[in-house]
Amino acid sequence: MYFASDNAGPAHPEVLAAIAAANQGYAMPYGADDIMDEVRTRIREIFEAPEAAVYLVATGTAANALALATMCAPYETVFCSPTAHIHEDECNAPEFYSAGAKLTLVGTQDQMTPEALRTAIEGEETRGVHGPQRGPVSITQVTERGAVYTVAEIKALADVAKSFGLGVHLDGARFANAQAALGCTAAEMTWKAGVDAVSFGGTKNGCMGVEAVIFFDPAKAWEFELRRKRGAHLFSKHRYLSAQMQAYLADDLWLRAARQANANCARLVDGLNTVAGAVITSRTDANMIFAELPRAAHQRLAAAGARYYVLAGDVETGDADALLPCRLVCDWSITPELIDQFIAAAKG
Repeated sequence: MYFASDNAGPAHPEVLAAIAAANQGYAMPYGADDIMDEVRTRIREIFEAPEAAVYLVATGTAANALALATMCAPYETVFCSPTAHIHEDECNAPEFYSAGAKLTLVGTQDQMTPEALRTAIEGEETRGVHGPQRGPVSITQVTERGAVYTVAEIKALADVAKSFGLGVHLDGARFANAQAALGCTAAEMTWKAGVDAVSFGGTKNGCMGVEAVIFFDPAKAWEFELRRKRGAHLFSKHRYLSAQMQAYLADDLWLRAARQANANCARLVDGLNTVAGAVITSRTDANMIFAELPRAAHQRLAAAGARYYVLAGDVETGDADALLPCRLVCDWSITPELIDQFIAAAKG
């Protein structure tokens, strides 16, 4: 019963089969493989962006950091939420790859508001040469607290950014989960709403390790290529990245897997609502849950072999009824039986 992260789940069999198929014979290196041509075409079709520049890297941190470095000068600042992955979980990689650009945190929640973003932008570039200059806005979709921005909300943030002449980046590590939840198109959630660049995630949703970076304006393409190479993220045997993304996009596996992950999460939420004392503490728009469970429930779950993050408190000792916060994440592979076992253990 693994609910710690959608990174913990297995790669999808269709992805593994594609890697095995790509392992036959020879292919040109460094992204010149024929599979990458197919991937590039397919992503352009999905995003309705025939001129988009499309690249692959192996990690979400590389996708975010290299994309933002391409969009941001060293003396600028990136505007993001306080819980953004680029702020909390990437060990200053955006600052490193941008050669020193800083991050400016917007508001106090996982979702930025247009009002808070405007205030944050207006607060920068006020000290002339002495202070940071305004740089791109980075939106996380799904947020790190499980919420999904609507298309209208993304557009509202992008409109604020554009009013200052700033670019917009979307960290889509869980892009597919968000699109499945909204029922919109990839184009509607990105460039049609004002997004300039996307980190399109695959690893959390059934791939072994691949993310796409998409620039809707190809003018940034060459700079990104140089930064990817200089940053040691250009794979020589690139076909193994291409093959993963090829399978991920084929027959809409990316959406099928995301819908299953979201459905698993909904089933888990329904079950948690039947556990005495359990409280759901945040929105569960996609595949992530933040909740509080009684210490006794955590103890029973640990004894049953459940794996997830308890965010505060000592599970072993203390008041059995005390509520301890936790995070639960569902991927495509979790079965209804495992979810039901988890709920049964929580109930005792």
